[in-house]
Order: sequence, then C-alpha cells, then structure tokens
Amino acid sequence: MKITFYGHASLGIQVGDIHILVDPFISANEKASHIDINNLKADYILVTHAHQDHILDVETIAKQTDAVIVSNFEIATHYQNKGFEVHPMNHGGSWDFEFGTVKYVNAIHTSSFPDGSYGGQPGGFVIEGEHKNIYIAGDTALTMDMKLIPLQTKLDLAILPIGDNFTMGINDAILASDFVACDKVLGYHFDTFGYIEIDHEEAKRKFFDKNKDLMLLEIGENIEL
Repeated sequence: MKITFYGHASLGIQVGDIHILVDPFISANEKASHIDINNLKADYILVTHAHQDHILDVETIAKQTDAVIVSNFEIATHYQNKGFEVHPMNHGGSWDFEFGTVKYVNAIHTSSFPDGSYGGQPGGFVIEGEHKNIYIAGDTALTMDMKLIPLQTKLDLAILPIGDNFTMGINDAILASDFVACDKVLGYHFDTFGYIEIDHEEAKRKFFDKNKDLMLLEIGENIEL
C-alpha cells in the first residue's frame, strides 16, 4: 500500500493496481501548485465531508477518470444527481471493494456544500487492504468513538488532522493515537492557511516524547506500508 500526500487533507492511496483519492483539494491550494490533477489516477474518490477544502476537485477528477465517488448518502446522492457513479455509505457500515474493505466511521465536525446545502454527517474511513490497515480520520475533534476502532481492526497507520482551530490539534491527536492504539501517525490538515499553521519540530517532539512517530510529508511525497 502506497500513500501519497497531496496537501491539506488530500491523499492518494494505491493498493495493488487500484488508485484511490481522498478529499481532493489540490488545484486551489497554492502549496500544491506543482501537482497537476490532470495526471492523477483514480478508480475511487473517497470523500469525508462536503466542505469545499475537501471536494473542490472531485468533479474534475471524476470526469476524467470515471472514478466511483464513495461517501455518505447525502454526498453520494449529490454527485449521483450530476451523473457520476457513486457508492453511498453511512456510519458503522462497511463494504468489500475490489481493493479491500472500507468502513465509514464517526467524525465530529460539520458538513455542508459551498452553497450552504446539507452535506450529511461527516465521517472517516477505516481501510483494510493488501494486508495493511489504515484509519483516515477526516476533519474531526477528538472523540471517544475512536476507541471502538481497535476493538475490530489492528491499525498499521493512523492519518489524523493536526492543524487545530477547525479540527484536533497536536495534543488531541496524541490522545487519538492512544484511542486507536496506533503509534504510527501521518499528520494532515495543517499549514494550508494561517489558522492551521503548526510548528513542525515541536509537533514531532511532542509525539516523540510519548514514544510515537509523527510523519509530516512534503506535498507529493509518499510512504509505503
């Protein structure tokens, strides 16, 4: 399983020959100006919630790749009504896709489309594929529901928001890694704009002091599990 960071909360995940994009907000992110969305591959696009900084490039990429959009019922219906192929989910539900099993789990945040229309309840994803298990938290506060995840899934990586203000910050992300029983963390949703800028060295030190590994990838950089 290869995971690529495309800035903000945008991720590329490759499982075998299958390409998955998560929350593609790339074309308007000045920090990701070197990423050309026209060159991105996608068989599936996973969407955690409807805010613009998570859906901006969904339609453009789905049109050029014929990707299946996977999200909550309301977001899936929104895109289905526009002619896109979708797979609707809701909290606690899971589905066996060709690349592995995806479970839609709780997140505490808000969710509305840029025009203000209802975007359903936000969520995160637990993905089990290619003998590796990851948790993509989405935009969320720290929540006790995270403790449910390791009761069923032993995680190899937790992908957590760390920018604070709109989501968890560093200290809550450390607690979240305890809750999900995973000391290997990939941070995201940071530095894109002023409200969520972080001190990288301080963040890494705080995780290190708790015997945890925080990875902060450069945009376009990837890791393999």
